[in-house]
Amino acid sequence: MSGQKSKSTVPKSTVSAATSRTKTSDATQPRRRMVQNYLVIWVDGNIDEKIEDCRNTLTQLRAAVNEVNVCTTPEGCIEFLDKMDEGKAFVISSGALGQRLVNDIHGMPKVDVIYIFCGNKARHEPWTKDWPKIRGVFTSIKTICESLKKVAHECDHDSIPMSFVPKRTTTEGATGSDKKNLDQLPPSYMYSVIFKGIVLEINDDDAKSIKALEIYC
Repeated sequence: MSGQKSKSTVPKSTVSAATSRTKTSDATQPRRRMVQNYLVIWVDGNIDEKIEDCRNTLTQLRAAVNEVNVCTTPEGCIEFLDKMDEGKAFVISSGALGQRLVNDIHGMPKVDVIYIFCGNKARHEPWTKDWPKIRGVFTSIKTICESLKKVAHECDHDSIPMSFVPKRTTTEGATGSDKKNLDQLPPSYMYSVIFKGIVLEINDDDAKSIKALEIYC
């Protein structure tokens, strides 16, 4: 980082209180499993759940994604990510910690998307363009929550099993070349996987699609 401090979106207070309330993220603990296949990690050095603005932010985040974890240091976030057994993480970082944190976590497969939550959008937008996983720089938690709902929806779709492989049976008592190989997959399987990827990556307006369906019907 350049060493300059960015204005935090969380009102300043004693960091010690925030640290004591976020030991579930920063302290050593067993590897964790998620209820869903994704979670949110909010990283900001000024997080203090005793402050109303902070509590309101957490309430909005938990309305978008059930599991929200807070960290007050980049090291705590990295440690938390290392303890995840599976799933994806959506990281929300303050502007002050963002440049350093993104450099450390951007290459992690577990990190799906990153949001920069700050009070000075123009200051942080230039460097964020170098990192593809950053969805943008935001000054409103409401906008981040709207984006999180869409990202979480995409993850739910990715977890739905799809298969176009026909059911294969074997003739009882058959041997040698007369017995079908149940492990053999037809070429259509490869195309079905590609098809699934294309369908799930379509980013269309749901409202327009529903309206078009109504007109068609």
